[in-house]
Amino acid sequence: MPPPPRTLPLPAPRRRRRRARWIVRIAAVGSVTLLAASGIGHAMVTGVDEGIARVDAFKGMDHRPKPVTGNGMNFLVAGTDGRDRLSKAEKDRYHLGGEPCHCTDTVMLVHLSAARDRASVISLPRDSYAEVPEYQDEKTGRTVPAHPVRLNAAYAEGGPNLTVRTVEHMTGVHIDHYLEVDFTSFMKTVDAVGGVPVCTSSPLKDRYTGLDLPKGRSELNGGEALQYVRARHLDGGSDLGRMQRQQRFLVGLLNRITDSDALMNPVTFKRISSTVLGSLRADAGFGPREMVALGQALRGFKPSSSEFASVPVGDISYTVPNLGSTVKWDEERAEQLFEAVRADRPLAVHKKRKHRATMVEVAPEEVRVQVDNGTRIRGQAARTDEALRKNGFATTGTPRNAPSPAEHTEIAYDPRWNRSVRTLAAALPGAELREVPGQGPVLRVTLGPDHKDVHKVRTETSSPGSEDVEAVTGDEEDCR
Repeated sequence: MPPPPRTLPLPAPRRRRRRARWIVRIAAVGSVTLLAASGIGHAMVTGVDEGIARVDAFKGMDHRPKPVTGNGMNFLVAGTDGRDRLSKAEKDRYHLGGEPCHCTDTVMLVHLSAARDRASVISLPRDSYAEVPEYQDEKTGRTVPAHPVRLNAAYAEGGPNLTVRTVEHMTGVHIDHYLEVDFTSFMKTVDAVGGVPVCTSSPLKDRYTGLDLPKGRSELNGGEALQYVRARHLDGGSDLGRMQRQQRFLVGLLNRITDSDALMNPVTFKRISSTVLGSLRADAGFGPREMVALGQALRGFKPSSSEFASVPVGDISYTVPNLGSTVKWDEERAEQLFEAVRADRPLAVHKKRKHRATMVEVAPEEVRVQVDNGTRIRGQAARTDEALRKNGFATTGTPRNAPSPAEHTEIAYDPRWNRSVRTLAAALPGAELREVPGQGPVLRVTLGPDHKDVHKVRTETSSPGSEDVEAVTGDEEDCR
């Protein structure tokens, strides 16, 4: 018999109740209920629990991975289609035509550390090449042999149970609880909290979902938020870029909820939670006791203690007979990622930063830079060249002394490379820009006495071919 899902001890009844600031990350929209649990109390949560649909996600499972080191907890969070619950007007407005796929649109593995001081959210590409392990079909009783599928198809074939089996088989990570939310619940919850802010460094337009956002900050209602997290045709990263937008959206949702005291008001809590419960499904082992205990365990949790990552990808167009194109994981780097989860270790070493990275439209790897020293400080150009190179810029590697001293730091650029210069200017705040028609693709930086250091920049979607398993903290993804 498989071990039962682990539970947390109930907190002492006389301890002061405080809001759990990070519970939303556990189950995206569905976990609004959990966030409130720590502040509302067991009696209120018991009533909420009665409205949650239950699913036996662990029935008949054996030969499972060992539980995570210590008392860490793992959640599998699935976002399902459910467009059949929307009105025709909503479908037309938000480009949700066609029949529901009865599959998972989003899959996330969420790990809560044993010390309750860190939460790790790992996005699993829905088109991942997956191998469904051998299982017994409940309806026919026959044994279904192991076979390849796209990850999102495991749900269509065998529901939550087969989805959990497949993820455990692929990752070697023991799943403690399963949570599921659909389109309807997602949209209504976003509306219930008053919308969610997102930031983008360039306009986003996707004719498939109808998404049309300007550059900068936008406030999204439920339908617009659904378009934002579902868009897959905005960049070369395809589903990889979509996952990073989903993670960024979760940060905005968290901040919108925790920046107000709405969920501490029982009436408001009831209104918000009721929008979720019509579509939320959870495993039978996740009840009022677990909600309250988990909420209490997360008191004082900070966004900087959270981290987001996507499974490292080796081939974004891995062709499989009878399946077509799939996303193939980088097995070695993916194993490093999941080993960290199993051992309850951080996904990445997060160094303390004086400033948050600035999002830019053009990746620094595409920006060529020549650095000249216009100051009287020996070695200034060499140090800046090295700092820019570490930040990803394609420097020439041959820093020089400027012909004459400079009063201010200046970036000379050809107007044809006006997008690239914005990326470099973000890395060198305060630098003056000077157009030099015909200069070519290399941007020329002349350092002045006002130069201090190189500011970190990054694109909205990281490269799937990067060498390390990249993880960013919640405060880095915040929309300010």
